[in-house]
Amino acid sequence: MTAETELGVTRTRQYRSERLLATLAPFSRVVVVSHVNPDPDALASMLGLRALVEHAQPGKPFIMTVDGMIARAENRTMAECVPIPLTPVSDVVIDSGTALVMVDSQPYTGRRASEAAMPHVVIDHHETGGVLTGVLFRDLRPNVGATSTIITGYLLEQNVTITPPVATALLYGIESEVAGYPREAGPLDDGALVWLYPRADKDLLAKIRNPKLPQSHFATFQHALSNAFLYRDVAVSWCGVVTQPDIIAELADFFVRFDQVNWAIAIGQFESLLKLSVRVSLLGGHSGEILREVVEGLGTAGGHDKRAGGAIPLPDTRPETIDLLLRTIRHRLLTRLGIDEQQGRRLLEASPVIQAP
Repeated sequence: MTAETELGVTRTRQYRSERLLATLAPFSRVVVVSHVNPDPDALASMLGLRALVEHAQPGKPFIMTVDGMIARAENRTMAECVPIPLTPVSDVVIDSGTALVMVDSQPYTGRRASEAAMPHVVIDHHETGGVLTGVLFRDLRPNVGATSTIITGYLLEQNVTITPPVATALLYGIESEVAGYPREAGPLDDGALVWLYPRADKDLLAKIRNPKLPQSHFATFQHALSNAFLYRDVAVSWCGVVTQPDIIAELADFFVRFDQVNWAIAIGQFESLLKLSVRVSLLGGHSGEILREVVEGLGTAGGHDKRAGGAIPLPDTRPETIDLLLRTIRHRLLTRLGIDEQQGRRLLEASPVIQAP
């Protein structure tokens, strides 16, 4: 079957992979970068691109990089078990013979530790626009649920036979982006999932979905629940100092499932940053735009309609500094949503402590 019959793509879209490969052809090697602390969509997109380049330009060196850490348990399991070989981005030298490809992010959106090298190629599905001056090839589709969907389309267009681990990674990359209700997925995402599922390793997929969790995970959930407040239909939670930044997004996912909540924001301190994650249970929330307004002048943010993230550099980590920032964030968000701060209450009362059974 062709890409058109399996994913419903148009003829114009079919040429995108050809243009991408033509852009990469003059370079002697390819280096792929993404946002800091890459998620499954970013990791899978890198792996899928490697399969594409190995098929169309065999023998060309292909380096996948990591900026920051692989933090969330599911992400670590995916990187270790697929496996996905990653090189710290700081160890890679970009010379004139290197094609630099950016996936699942865009330049100068505040989602990378360094913008020292401008990419030649940018492939992304986020609404947050970046600086694209000098980019030779761009494929930006905010109407698509995952960058992995775009990469899957390239593989179909070029009739690439993919291995079960690659199919599993791409499947989970899409699944992790379009999970939740209402779904932020379109026909291309659903078509890619249908095509990938029979090719995926189901045991590997189950292992990625169900990793073991460290004690710090439960301690952070306890802290966040103890410091969560409800303002009409908005949950605001302070997660404290966290050992890895992705747990803040997990907590936002957790709180937005409360049946009295339409907006959830989880905030935590990771090293010298205040990390924020927003989730919205309704379509039309424009959470990325709203979070950018909330952190304006303080840090950076971006995202989608229902999901957004941001970071604020801390001038210091004194409790009074963090408390002031928390109050500022809460005030700006509630004001933007038209909610009176005086309506707030603690989400849960303190739980009784029993003797060990």
